[in-house]
Amino acid sequence: MKPITITGARQNNLKNLSLEIPRGCITVFTGVSGSGKSSLVFETIGAEAQRQINETQHSFLRNRLLHLGLPEVDKIENLNYPIIINQQRLGGNIRSSVGTATDISASLRLLFSRIGQPFVGYSNIFSPNHPSGMCPTCEGLGFVKSIDEHKLIDRTKSLQEGAIRFPTFQPGGWRWTRYANSGYFDINKKLQDYTKKEWELLLHAPAHKPEHPGPNWGKTVQYEGIIPRIEKAFLKKDSKEQDLRSKSVASIVSEKPCPSCKGQRLNEKILSCKINGHSIADCTAMPVDDLLDFLREINAAPYEAVLQEVCRKLGNMVTIGLQYLTLDRITNTLSGGESQRIKMVRHLGNSLTELLYIFDEPSVGLHPADVDKIIRIIRLIRDKGNTVMIVEHDPDIIRIADHVIDIGPGSGVHGGEIVYQGDFQGLKNSSGKTGLYFSHPRTYNAAPRTAKEFLQVKDASLHNLQHIHVRIPLSVMTVVTGVAGSGKSSLISDELPLLYPDVKVIDQSLFPGNVRSSCLTYLGISDHIRALLAQANDKSAALFSRNSEGACPACKGLGVLKIDMAFMDDTETPCDVCNGSGFSPEVLPYRYQGKNIVDIMNMTVEEAAQFFTDKHIQQQFQLLTRLGLDYITLGQRLDTYSGGERQRLKLSKELNNRNAIIVLDEPSTGLHPADTARLLHMMNEMVNAGNTLIVIEHNMDIIAQADWIIDIGPGAGKYGGRIVFEGTVSAFINHGKTITATYLQQHVGTLKETGDL
Repeated sequence: MKPITITGARQNNLKNLSLEIPRGCITVFTGVSGSGKSSLVFETIGAEAQRQINETQHSFLRNRLLHLGLPEVDKIENLNYPIIINQQRLGGNIRSSVGTATDISASLRLLFSRIGQPFVGYSNIFSPNHPSGMCPTCEGLGFVKSIDEHKLIDRTKSLQEGAIRFPTFQPGGWRWTRYANSGYFDINKKLQDYTKKEWELLLHAPAHKPEHPGPNWGKTVQYEGIIPRIEKAFLKKDSKEQDLRSKSVASIVSEKPCPSCKGQRLNEKILSCKINGHSIADCTAMPVDDLLDFLREINAAPYEAVLQEVCRKLGNMVTIGLQYLTLDRITNTLSGGESQRIKMVRHLGNSLTELLYIFDEPSVGLHPADVDKIIRIIRLIRDKGNTVMIVEHDPDIIRIADHVIDIGPGSGVHGGEIVYQGDFQGLKNSSGKTGLYFSHPRTYNAAPRTAKEFLQVKDASLHNLQHIHVRIPLSVMTVVTGVAGSGKSSLISDELPLLYPDVKVIDQSLFPGNVRSSCLTYLGISDHIRALLAQANDKSAALFSRNSEGACPACKGLGVLKIDMAFMDDTETPCDVCNGSGFSPEVLPYRYQGKNIVDIMNMTVEEAAQFFTDKHIQQQFQLLTRLGLDYITLGQRLDTYSGGERQRLKLSKELNNRNAIIVLDEPSTGLHPADTARLLHMMNEMVNAGNTLIVIEHNMDIIAQADWIIDIGPGAGKYGGRIVFEGTVSAFINHGKTITATYLQQHVGTLKETGDL
């Protein structure tokens, strides 16, 4: 097969790259974060392949597809049809589940409609989203929302003083006038002094015409209690205002399992249909491996094909390391790594060949045992005649490459070049950071810090934890290990903070800020930078904000235009007016030290640290540099950060702490081994300053440098939740019998002790 040929790639920081990539092979792209890997693989090769496919579609469909634009490249030849499997979290609403995302639910519904007893209907009605299948009380959601009177009402105030804590129900608000003019209430009377009748009238009265309303009451207007009025306007499925004031609604609403279906989302008729004593809701609530065992015991000869199809799809879930998930798990609760593997399930078992598969760090969030499963799948995809491209940091996946392309040597302006291209053996002798990592022997910590005090956790039973007892040492670095789904986060991120509220959990969750936030707003220095521009140009600081006077009129400062794709997730396209900056073109002539606001927002952290002389601003950028975030641009939206980038940005606020107890959930996510070494150095500095670090990790380099190891397992889900090892790295390597210990023993290979940390 002719190789994929790229000529003159200049996307982002790529420096006019020309190269050939073999087809029918596994090519792994390596390099530090920000070196240009994604610019080459996703934004150049993937984008051009997808753009050319889109151009073959009918104009009606083409106009509704994401407009990717032309990448900065002279020419790409011999492209295949692309299948891009990235870490973007699966979208969807509360009704989108693992079962629907993998199409397993459709096959399971078909099975129940054929062999379930008693017969209740055809497959569609076994869905909680079908009008004939859903629970009528919760409308198929599994929970009901109710208004918390204590949050809604301040009984120490009168109506006139703003006793109702909700927009438009406050004094003078148009909904408030309904109660003030009803004739039922003294608006200056404290609500705590209301009679029982007045209280019921205010909160719960059904719609009716009041007997003696005030003079401003409309002739056809009806009175209704506050709670049913809010429920109709904001909580019902067909409410026109249900998405409005969502934060205000959330502040007064509590969710409880539906009293009718007990959270199973289906009505009584559908739940009455069972196979071997289990309803379809029982099945979707089982971990995938349990469900597979259950289905394999079914004897249904006439429908063996349907049964085998369900089992095949579930088997793919197990193969890919997601056996601990349940089919009713909501998709927007999945991590980026879990989302990527869900997407991989869709492609297992198909017979398509000569495709171009592009993966974005498929090892993210995976234990080495699960990485081995991913490796087997990637090889199967290649062996069917497909071309595989992988952007990856994990050494185990880099080792399986038929071809390696190392981009670098650094990040941002210091990257964008090909440092090495060839097989894995040659990589070890190359001069780049990736080659240096593989050329040096692995080490472990043989002189750990010792603890005098411990945190005690007793009888922990959350989720799959098996009533465990554990001691966590203070003033050292403890690494908590175990396969995905073993119970690490349940113990450390959930149980531990309940017992010790001072524990700070720094995870990879999304920021509470909105799509307009950047690292500047998170660090609290955006006002400083706007003030410098305002002072230099004698203008209002608001002019240099894309949330205020400086906002682009077309996209309202977002930099993108959202396209409603109806039955699919919404897509975004860069705004043509501001070229994606979010700023009005009128702002561009105003400069600070020769740079306008768009130039500044396009700077990397490294460039900005050299550009600004203000000490406070420099200190913030230096913190990000220590955490390996020097390649991030100042204007990048926080909602586009990877999980690892989000976590390291959060950690920037904790670096100067003393005597704190900090939990880090997989801080090495998305890091090149060279950056992991920087992270380890910084973590040791924090412990030396008197802090306690508790690190949930799969990364062998970090595990090997722990002072203390707690291994949870032995497996995932029901097979986990137990403490299988506690002790030092030396003891773990020499005496550990767990899955993690086996991989650590392989990792360190020829042992070389490090006791100088």
